[in-house]
Amino acid sequence: MDTNKPQKKKKWFLPLVVSLLLSTLLIFITVFTSSSSSSALFYRPRVKKHLPHFVESKLKISETSKNPVPRLAYLISGSVGDGGSLKRTLKALYHPRNQYAVHLDLEASAEERLDLARFVKEEPLFAKLGNVRAVVRANLVTYRGPTMVTNTLHAAAILLKEGGEWDWFINLSASDYPLVTQDDLLHVLSSIPRNLNFIEHTSDIGWKEDQRAKPVIIDPGLYSRQKSDVFWISQKRSVPTAYKLFTGSAWMMLSRPFIEYILWGWDNLPRTVLMYYANFLSSPEGYFHTVICNAEEFRNTTVNHDLHFISWDNPPKQHPHFLIMDDFQRMVDSNAPFARKFGRNESVLDKIDSELLGCNANGYVPGGWFSTQANGSATVPDYSLKNITTLRPGLGAQRLKRLVTSLISAEDFHAKQCT
Repeated sequence: MDTNKPQKKKKWFLPLVVSLLLSTLLIFITVFTSSSSSSALFYRPRVKKHLPHFVESKLKISETSKNPVPRLAYLISGSVGDGGSLKRTLKALYHPRNQYAVHLDLEASAEERLDLARFVKEEPLFAKLGNVRAVVRANLVTYRGPTMVTNTLHAAAILLKEGGEWDWFINLSASDYPLVTQDDLLHVLSSIPRNLNFIEHTSDIGWKEDQRAKPVIIDPGLYSRQKSDVFWISQKRSVPTAYKLFTGSAWMMLSRPFIEYILWGWDNLPRTVLMYYANFLSSPEGYFHTVICNAEEFRNTTVNHDLHFISWDNPPKQHPHFLIMDDFQRMVDSNAPFARKFGRNESVLDKIDSELLGCNANGYVPGGWFSTQANGSATVPDYSLKNITTLRPGLGAQRLKRLVTSLISAEDFHAKQCT
């Protein structure tokens, strides 16, 4: 009996040892792999930074276009009786690279607004290229009221939504007219940074503090279908302390990044300032200026000029002079690309057409995209898409280049930004 015990021991001892070794190995493998995987799980979040899901984090200043030739987006606005002048200005400004919004306010008759819409729809060149649009749902625009600002923002939003890629937004009225061709303008603009904003401005508001900032006005165009002048309430208010007021010209050329910012308003400054200027007399002369000069991203992008020749009294009155033939040479010598204010069918416009723009009989200005010399015709020839980047700048480009160069290369250029 005793002699069999060692043999039995040997039978079960070897399997036990093998099983212990296998168990140990399995435990070791399990611990190693689990610790490696768990460490990897804990390691990943430290590498990948999770941003909060706020809208503001997705709304950023867009990059400017890298296209060698820029594109412009125009608003041309008018009121009762301005339909003919608006059409003429539109044709003189037309270029197939650009985008256009035209607007006659609700003071104009339904017939006049329908005539403009029909003109845009049926003009062969506009119909073919689709870069001109009439604002069908017209706004009631009160002179000197904030509805002038809202109308500009409305058109900018339409052009941003429907106009594709463009680089600058320019607001004009039917009483404005170009002094250079679009080839001249696009040629000069192709050589400057696309983030620049041409906006005449100053923080020295002077008499405007007591006569415009402190009084509170109501614009009937915000709630009424009948056009009437703004009116004042007896109570006055103090000047804002959350931001600094600026004032300047109502006519400007604004970059696409700034237009996007002022419409999106991701830090709420544009909306806050807009609500303040809803009760500010002549708000188009202050709203855009105040926003751009209080926005850290844009205050260093301003060029202190409105790109217009305007003849004022000294000191300036509410309205500038109507420009006539006697003003022609001063317009040319200003080197400005635009001038205002012109009366309807003013004879000096014919002189501008013949001597500065070279308009054909249909009112279009020849350039790289078409020429009347090729076929001797006074009508616009069949248009070829491949020609829209071909520019033929003339003397107007030389004049404009002198102006722009003097503005952005001046020693006090930065000193004039938002001061």
